[in-house]
Amino acid sequence: MSSTTTAAGAIPGIGHREAMARADAEATRLLDVVDQLADDDWVRPTDCDGWDVKALLSHVLGAMEANARVREFVRQFAVATKAAKRSGRPMIDEMTATQVRDHAPLLTVEIARRIREIAPKAVRGRRRMPAPLRAMPFKPGPPIAGSWKLGYLVDIIMNRDYWMHRVDLTRATGKELVLTPEHDGRIVADVVAEWARGHEQPFNLTLEGAAGGTFIQGTGGGDIRLDAIEFCRILSGRGPGSGLLDQEVPF
Repeated sequence: MSSTTTAAGAIPGIGHREAMARADAEATRLLDVVDQLADDDWVRPTDCDGWDVKALLSHVLGAMEANARVREFVRQFAVATKAAKRSGRPMIDEMTATQVRDHAPLLTVEIARRIREIAPKAVRGRRRMPAPLRAMPFKPGPPIAGSWKLGYLVDIIMNRDYWMHRVDLTRATGKELVLTPEHDGRIVADVVAEWARGHEQPFNLTLEGAAGGTFIQGTGGGDIRLDAIEFCRILSGRGPGSGLLDQEVPF
């Protein structure tokens, strides 16, 4: 954990080039965890409601396939949009459900093999997205209000999603969660910055662990101290939070 105190408003945003470097690193670390899974690990429950490890990695595989091939993204989006209109559920929930359902018939070894094959193609597909397309707004739908730019989804949310699912996997299976300040600390700091913008209240935040740091906003704020990973789990809705920790951040 860094001993330097950083103003939340001074944390630089993550641009496309840096985001793709993070994507490469995260794909490597995620694959390292997948390679360690034993047969009985695939049926272990995760922090994602209703998902065991196989379902979680089925979602990851489906998301990577959508990243790698525009036609596949369009197919998943269309299926999920129709399903959301029928069910009334958020479109993103229907998309992840589609990804899990699509890969349910696969053996676990096949899921692992396909993730390894598609991961670099998924990053390459995201890297090649042109700037005008990344600047296009779209509405992600409930529970997200308003619009996002496509680049925010591709550069920020997808990295957070894969990163948090690596956390989910290691928590479910007991495998080592590899963390470094340069990679994981940068992702956590970006989460801190967005969280701070969301609530605009003063705070003194100390996040412990290799991905942590010390952050402030304004003066006279209360002290918050907890593990950096737990901080992100709470903001993602995976753990209970109170006070300023009620301000969720999309993952």
